[in-house]
Amino acid sequence: MSAPTTTTEADQSEKPARRVKPHQLVIGLGVGFAIVTLLSGIAATVFQQHDESEITREVFGEIPGVFKAVFYILIPVLIVYGAIQFSNRTRNWERGRPDNRSTTRTNAARRMGDFRAGVYMQTLLRDPAAGIMHSLIYFSFLVLLAVTTILEINHQLPESLKFLHGTIYQAYSFVGDAAGVALLIGVGWAIVRRYIQRPYRIRIKTKPEHAVILGTIAAIGITGFLAEAFRIASPTEAYPEGLPEFEKWSFVGYTLARGVNDEISSVVGWHQFWWVAHVLSFVVFLIILPTTMLRHMFTSPMNMWLKDRERPKGAMKPMPNLMETELETFGASTIEDFTWKQLLDTDACTMCGRCTSVCPAHATGKPLDPREIVLKTGEVMAATGTPKVSPPIGTVPEITISADSVFERITPAEIWACTSCKACDENCPVNIEILDKILDMRRYLSLMESDFPTELGNAYRSMENSGNPWGMSQGERADWAAKLDGIEVVEPGSAFDHEYLYWVGCAGSFDDKNKKVTQAMARLLQRADIDFAILGPSEMCTGDPARRSGNEYIFQMLAMQNIETFEGMGVRKIITQCPHCFNTLANEYPQLGGNYEVVHHSQFLEWLVDSGKLDLSGARLDERLVYHDSCYLGRHNDVYLAPRKVVGSLAGVEIVEAPRNGTKGMCCGAGGARMWMEEHTGKQVNVERSQELLRTGASRIATACPFCYIMIDDGVKGEGVEEDVVKVGDIAMHLLEAIERGEQGSVVGSEASAEA
Repeated sequence: MSAPTTTTEADQSEKPARRVKPHQLVIGLGVGFAIVTLLSGIAATVFQQHDESEITREVFGEIPGVFKAVFYILIPVLIVYGAIQFSNRTRNWERGRPDNRSTTRTNAARRMGDFRAGVYMQTLLRDPAAGIMHSLIYFSFLVLLAVTTILEINHQLPESLKFLHGTIYQAYSFVGDAAGVALLIGVGWAIVRRYIQRPYRIRIKTKPEHAVILGTIAAIGITGFLAEAFRIASPTEAYPEGLPEFEKWSFVGYTLARGVNDEISSVVGWHQFWWVAHVLSFVVFLIILPTTMLRHMFTSPMNMWLKDRERPKGAMKPMPNLMETELETFGASTIEDFTWKQLLDTDACTMCGRCTSVCPAHATGKPLDPREIVLKTGEVMAATGTPKVSPPIGTVPEITISADSVFERITPAEIWACTSCKACDENCPVNIEILDKILDMRRYLSLMESDFPTELGNAYRSMENSGNPWGMSQGERADWAAKLDGIEVVEPGSAFDHEYLYWVGCAGSFDDKNKKVTQAMARLLQRADIDFAILGPSEMCTGDPARRSGNEYIFQMLAMQNIETFEGMGVRKIITQCPHCFNTLANEYPQLGGNYEVVHHSQFLEWLVDSGKLDLSGARLDERLVYHDSCYLGRHNDVYLAPRKVVGSLAGVEIVEAPRNGTKGMCCGAGGARMWMEEHTGKQVNVERSQELLRTGASRIATACPFCYIMIDDGVKGEGVEEDVVKVGDIAMHLLEAIERGEQGSVVGSEASAEA
């Protein structure tokens, strides 16, 4: 038996210092604020500093001492209560896995920009009606909070330092009343919107707590004005009869004070009554603040600040090498499987439903509702924490949670309905990362439970056995080049002595429609005299369909093979025509050590046109054209203008936009490996989008993604619209056709001139 070990002083000194946990920091801040509030009441009572100016107001004028004592005791107690409640929620977030969201010199400016965009209501104002309504409530509440704080600060100062008198007091009074009016307008607007107009995304999640919240805020405003009115109407030594003229700046209170009946025997009593009512309204506000969705007043700004992260926007969370890791479970099924930031998301949600309103799966009758993913995750977190806390929003009694598993509330059907279009994340005004949660749950279902749609299993086997989800022979990858001259296929193991690798992708190699795109792009590159080559049979699927459907094992297998090929050949610059390949190569291969200069073909064509390498002097397209945004090019990588500039550079073309475009673009339905899954529920997403594009009256529809091309072309033809009426094609096809038409027109024109 070995001798027992002893801990020496040296060993103890090497132990890392105990770090303050977030929930402890919350308690500390709450206790600190409570102590400051309590001390301010004691100081005001002890020192009795009065402002002798005629144009001012006495704090707690006509309010009995016992009321003041209760106020300065009750408010600190409620602040501590709120801190404890928030601390309990913070302990739930601490259950999550690490996620580096540290603020550094390099990201501080971006973080501040994200924070400003949120707290200045810029994100909410994407929906002007809701944005203005929230702004009226939010900013006016902040102003009223500042007004109260300023009054209390002035209350503590010695007479020589008091500043809230004269014209400063009059301006202060005006600002306070203006903020109160704005607050009540905002609350009234919110009541009308929620209970009379009742838009779908709000109607389906309206709960009793919404009435309590709106009623409490309205009560704060109304009782504040009534208390002010009776304060102004109360007789004073300086104004034993009539109202003080300087109080006209409190334009609401003064107007109400003029309406006070002179026969009321105790105006002072009514002032005290409404003052107590005002304080009680604020007490209710403090009680419901941490236990209802009002908590987003704190959690949402925090979430906005933490938006910036280490990985690129379009990249999924990295995972360790599955061949070497000692992890026993993958993906997310329990609360502890999510990161602390993903858990904070659930308490930052404002339940506005903007994610729901833009989800293509939800819009076409699928079981997915992005908001419900967030709220259901929060429900499980709240019910299984120690101590338990209230759910993000009230639930019906029939909902019970018996285990720490999100699949207690979320069904696999919801998870597999997602097209990974990122519209929910893009539209969220408080930067909640919904897609990450869905993809992490897919990882669990795929890797741990083998619970995935049957058709997806076929794609998995094809990627494992054939190197592509289409199940085609790798030997056919370069068949599209047979009709073209000068396309070099680099042999395996050979040095890549060309400037660019043209990454064709699986769809561009095997799908008959997209072979035309590949050929058009290759001819454009040749016209621009670009030094490029392809890999042909050596090119494997990037692994995007596997990763987006949760099968990290197949993704890593394919990615490592491709990286090994690139490194062996010396590939450094890559042109892709598939946004999914572009996103994976540029944003996710670096997680595995593959760092390359990757450009999408829309960006490369834009450069060729701008630099004059592609001559468009004779290119013309006298047609009406609408461009369909690719989700993985747009929302995942913020490339919106390049494809539009390419087709917009053609003479004669009329560019129109679909109602949903840019950041609000509608998905084609093929992302997130949905290309290899059947739609059995509701309307097909590509049909919905195709109908919308057809309604623009365009004679051409341009795409910049092979999946979009397939889905939109199928959708248009499914509507009975043939190619001679509306032509669907990639931007490269439209561009090449316009160039060749121009050249043919020039030849015909030259021949006609010669004959003449």
